[in-house]
Amino acid sequence: MQTINFDKLNINAGDTVLDIGCGEGRHSLSLYVDREVNAIGMDLSMEDMKTAKSRIKDFSITDTNKSSCVFGAGDIQSLPFKDNVYDAVICSEVLEHLESLDDAVSEIVRVLKPGGVLAVSVPRFIPELICWKLSSEYSKTPGGHVRIFRQKNLKKLILKESVSYTSFHWAHALHSPYWWLKCIFWGREKEHWLVTKYHQFLVWDLMQNPLLTRFLEAVLKPFMGKSLVMYFVKDQ
Repeated sequence: MQTINFDKLNINAGDTVLDIGCGEGRHSLSLYVDREVNAIGMDLSMEDMKTAKSRIKDFSITDTNKSSCVFGAGDIQSLPFKDNVYDAVICSEVLEHLESLDDAVSEIVRVLKPGGVLAVSVPRFIPELICWKLSSEYSKTPGGHVRIFRQKNLKKLILKESVSYTSFHWAHALHSPYWWLKCIFWGREKEHWLVTKYHQFLVWDLMQNPLLTRFLEAVLKPFMGKSLVMYFVKDQ
């Protein structure tokens, strides 16, 4: 399930998009298959990179798709790319993990072409705060979240660079209860039937995409969307 709205990236087939902190490649793979772009996914986790690479063969690629999708390890604090090379950059659910933010934000803007779109998502303040309150261990997990962003603070952070703000939206309202349940039953969430059943519901929703849950997602996003997504354009 995508957090980023690809329609807001202003990309065309054959463009090159960087998905930094890509995890197991959900955005990179979707971009490659659905938008036929050259997608580059990078993450610090070698295990996630192996998983992402293995997933490419699970998708049906049209004969007309002449673009590419590659994955590799890389650090957002020091990206191994020249300036102004990407038509769009995605940084989804990454910044909340970082102790230092300024270098990371400078890097993702540096590699973006003038006029290109930067999409940034982080956990939304209230749903994330509830997680921290429900479980004292939630924020102490190695590699976990070290900060909570308010919308105005994230916007201010990105606008330190040579970009202009364009829009925002919420995402994944139906995911918030799942994380709250995980926090309530932290340490035994894998065995608890309520967490298991809700996870099964989310998988079913992803696979079936029924009208009912699409309606619920649309109605609930303004109140309990799990993610905040913001879009910026690099100055010309």
